Amino acid sequence: MLVKTYGAAVQGIDAIEVTIEVSVDKGIGVAIVGLPDAAVKESQERVRSALKQLGMEFPRHHVVVNMSPADVRKEGSAYDLPIAVGISVAAGLVTVPILDGYLLMGELALDGSVLPIKGALPMAIMARAKGYKGMILPAANVREAAVVNRLDVYGVSHLSEVFEILSGTSKITPTVIDTRAEFEKGDDIAGLDFCDVKGQEQVKRALEVACAGGHNILLVGPPGAGKSMMAKRVPTILPPFTLAEALETTKIHSVAGKLKRGSMLMTRRPFRSPHHTISPVALVGGGTDPMPGEISLAHNGVLFLDEFPEFSRGVLEVMRQPLEDRHITISRAKYTIDYPAGFMLVASMNPCPCGYYNHPTKPCNCPPGAVQKYLNRISGPLLDRIDLQVEIFPVPFKELSDTAPAEASESIRRRVIAARKIQQQRFASSRDVHCNAMMTPAMLRQYAMPDAEGMQRLEAAIKKFDLSARAYDRILKVARTIADLDGVPTIGKEQIMEAISYRNLDRSTWGTV
Repeated sequence: MLVKTYGAAVQGIDAIEVTIEVSVDKGIGVAIVGLPDAAVKESQERVRSALKQLGMEFPRHHVVVNMSPADVRKEGSAYDLPIAVGISVAAGLVTVPILDGYLLMGELALDGSVLPIKGALPMAIMARAKGYKGMILPAANVREAAVVNRLDVYGVSHLSEVFEILSGTSKITPTVIDTRAEFEKGDDIAGLDFCDVKGQEQVKRALEVACAGGHNILLVGPPGAGKSMMAKRVPTILPPFTLAEALETTKIHSVAGKLKRGSMLMTRRPFRSPHHTISPVALVGGGTDPMPGEISLAHNGVLFLDEFPEFSRGVLEVMRQPLEDRHITISRAKYTIDYPAGFMLVASMNPCPCGYYNHPTKPCNCPPGAVQKYLNRISGPLLDRIDLQVEIFPVPFKELSDTAPAEASESIRRRVIAARKIQQQRFASSRDVHCNAMMTPAMLRQYAMPDAEGMQRLEAAIKKFDLSARAYDRILKVARTIADLDGVPTIGKEQIMEAISYRNLDRSTWGTV
């Protein structure tokens, strides 16, 4: 007897349909074909044990399981459930009249329990697009998949519950979630706040500008100046997720298996802070079993790289293309996968190996040339891609001991949201541009040209600091964001001068003493 069940395979952050054909005929042995990996081939032992717990005997016939399309590699243990159902029906162990129209995915334990899987959200999106009536998956993943409306999503804890649903005798009902209501209810910010940061008003302003325009920023200062403290608070002043951004980000974390059990949509922008010993593959993604890297897990959020020069040169250089294109294409001999990587880079570093170059009270103990050598660990092309380079100095005792609270994150966030709304209206006709940092050269000429006096100041700075064409573009983008925060339509000398002041490392005198 030939029976078909349906599952899904994840490619990148999307899912494709997989048809599991099961044939039980005369003979002996089990053959699983269709490019399965070792975990899929081992499913027969898990299925055998799970069926035994239900009082069913695994068929003593020749069982062939074909997974189509056969040229797509099937990975992981999530195919246990469709394989178990297919074998049971094909062998006549159970009768299920409504098998067609349901997508099944889940890992089986030896006692028949259904265990969590990765990628439930993209699978549910694909199931609805393909016209499936419903989806049966582990109870731990049901809220994640139920955000997809117009699809009956059943969460099960045991294989017996799957047979009950497919036979029409189950009391389990589809999980229904009001996605928009849950999303809006979850939009809150707790814990960290900029009101905890004493002083550093110039740096706070730079971070506000960076968040308002989606710009990358590098903080340079001595130990204890507050670089990490402020970087960790950046998500609290970013605009809240849109529903589309939340869905896209949740898909990435679902595929990577980073969602908490029972969670639904992500409502807070991600903040990823990998250690400087990270490998290039862990940062950009890929591997033997391709998975999203840190730059993709930070999509629509913040990637914080502390101790920036301590990252290996190879790790830093692989970010150059994603910083420009906002996506990463991983090409290997057996696959090519595209992951989104639209993150805001926040990096921090000491100014020199000892950490006290330019410190107002502590002398720098580095030998001659060490400061420039330390900075040279970061290539010029990569520095060019960082819009704001801000030098930080220690907070004076008077400001540090002040008991009055500083400006709260919510207040800064309101200004950032107002500036983003201006940009949304400006780029309403463009699908791929949402903020000033994403402007194309043509858009720069249209929206970011300063007035005559501002252009004179910019020309003088370009000649004095010998800035590159990319740095010229970056200054104009930052100046456009400053003008949006100031609520003025035209970029003047004040906006240009402030934007130039955020290019500290471009100064020819920096690091030469």
